Amino acid sequence: MSMPRDLPIGNGTLLAAFDFDYQIRDFYYPRVGKENHALGYPWRFGVWLENEFSWLGRETWNLQCSYLPGALVTAVTASHSRLPLRLHFNDAIDYEENILIRQVRLENLSDRPLEPRLFFHADINALENEIGDTVFFDPKNACLIHYKGPRYFLMSCATETTLGVTHFATGTKRHRGMEGTWRDAEDGLLGGNPIAQGAVDSVIGMHLRLAPGGESVCHYWVAAGENYHEVEALHRLVTRMGAERLLDRNTDYWRHWVAAGERDFGGLPPLLGECYRRSLLILRTQIDRGGAVIAANDTDIRQFNQDTYSYMWPRDGAVVSQALDRAGYGSLSWRFLDFCTHKAVNYNYSASILAETGFLMHKYNPDGSVGSSWQPWLENGEMVLPIQEDETALVVWAIWNHYLIHRDIEAIRPFYSPFVEKAADFMLDFRSHRTGLPLPSFDLWEERRGIFTYTTATVIAGLKAAASLAALFHEEERASIYLNGAEEVSNALDRHLYSPDEGRFIRGIVFEGGMERIDATVDSSLLGLVIFGACEPLDERMVSTVRAVEERLWLKTGSGGLARYEGDDYQRMVLRHDVPGNPWVVCTLWLAQYRIAAALSRNELERALPLLMWAAGRALPSGVLPEQVHPESGEFLSVSPLTWSHGTLVATVLDYIAKEQLLASPDTAAAATDRR
Repeated sequence: MSMPRDLPIGNGTLLAAFDFDYQIRDFYYPRVGKENHALGYPWRFGVWLENEFSWLGRETWNLQCSYLPGALVTAVTASHSRLPLRLHFNDAIDYEENILIRQVRLENLSDRPLEPRLFFHADINALENEIGDTVFFDPKNACLIHYKGPRYFLMSCATETTLGVTHFATGTKRHRGMEGTWRDAEDGLLGGNPIAQGAVDSVIGMHLRLAPGGESVCHYWVAAGENYHEVEALHRLVTRMGAERLLDRNTDYWRHWVAAGERDFGGLPPLLGECYRRSLLILRTQIDRGGAVIAANDTDIRQFNQDTYSYMWPRDGAVVSQALDRAGYGSLSWRFLDFCTHKAVNYNYSASILAETGFLMHKYNPDGSVGSSWQPWLENGEMVLPIQEDETALVVWAIWNHYLIHRDIEAIRPFYSPFVEKAADFMLDFRSHRTGLPLPSFDLWEERRGIFTYTTATVIAGLKAAASLAALFHEEERASIYLNGAEEVSNALDRHLYSPDEGRFIRGIVFEGGMERIDATVDSSLLGLVIFGACEPLDERMVSTVRAVEERLWLKTGSGGLARYEGDDYQRMVLRHDVPGNPWVVCTLWLAQYRIAAALSRNELERALPLLMWAAGRALPSGVLPEQVHPESGEFLSVSPLTWSHGTLVATVLDYIAKEQLLASPDTAAAATDRR
């Protein structure tokens, strides 16, 4: 069964994602997005009390799942209809060391003493497969260790009176009818088998005592490393500092971290300020220390196509990078731009196969190698480039915006010659001699090949950014060439991608049987014309385009929100003519960004608020946003959290704040009157 991911925690090297039942389902190390040592299988938590056993989950427990305010530390409360216990959980991955810490505080809700037993299950699949693993009890450190090759995972625990593992089980999972060692816990006792090999899992038990109405606190931790000595050193760090102190230092660290993005939220509802802060923290969990901005780390999507979203799409990364720059997190943005310039391009096939070396590929793994792809190199017997050109253009755009915000010329100098020049030269050359438009590539939805308005808008933005960067480095001739190229593409956009018959911009031009065909489908990506500066928001052609987007893509019943485009079949849930597709968070926020850009008064600006509130209203209590939601029930579809959704929310909130401040200026008010 598909289940939303909730409560991601991580430090850029180690990432854990819980499901809706508060079970770890994804456990990544040593990179965010690679390798996943959980593979989507649940790591269970169980409680035994007075001969009754229960695995934690929403079916039998009342779960309230969130984070501590302003921190990447979970705050989960669980209560049971029959067991007289209330459990309070806090989980964190240390910001510096690869250690997951869990604290459990138990409340005795009865007037009698209780002796509950807690069971912590781990389903490790080292190196992303379950073949050839070993788990053993290590008497030296009183812990369990899972290992295979250069991957070691140490689990241990502590109560208020004991340190180390005293109750445990190791054994076989998903083999010859055996479900897993977790079943051994259900009678409240663990077998104590000291070692198991093959497809294995393990359980650690803790026996506690609670006075009538009393409380008790215990801790469990997992250390990840490349060898025994590394995880042993991390284990000793926990025992020396104390797990509770480690949790406290992480709470403090993340509150300092998120404070850097604090803003005066002006007239925005408090919920949006909280969603903005939480989005920043969630974004941080999805970014690898090497700079890769990973789209999503939710293995449930494998049910759809046996692949995941655990890749770096340059487009998503550029949008997130620019939002982080604006929010005050330039170091994260810089690492992404450096990743694109010095890691990703080194893996491109183009250097050895094609003359064009300036484009970025479809998507990349967290180490910079080229990711899986469904975009072909061959079409109608001819070689084509399996790319989406907007991905190249938007990284150049993000580099220029990084400079505009930070004014650190030394920081961007390493990006100019290795990447910007080559990318801009490619965008100049990759154009039709007949029309001046970009040559065909895949659209941003990765579904069709052609010449698209969204892609064209990003190429204009990319060439303008390249011109500005060239001028910055006194490359006047290049700057002039790039700027002229941007103007030529802009003129071609006006001539070929605006339809007088439709009275609006079209999605693009596609090819069937070697013949061009106008694709007039109403697509939310047309809003990119304004977002990337290719068209003024109050241009009549743009106004009529947005009118069509609102009329044809807004879901007028059910959950509301904006669909991607007319007839969108991706994970489509409702087949009715009045439902154009599932509503997407990103698309709805694009419409908000357009309304903000077009606003000439405070009243007009506030027309964006319902759209922002729609997005905030889709979030889980933790603040996690999905890619898309069910058009009737609003339940999460596809992956969560989607990094693109959170990055766009941050950007839209910042757009609103900036426009609100601009409209408060007397000069702006006078100019708005003139424009009317």
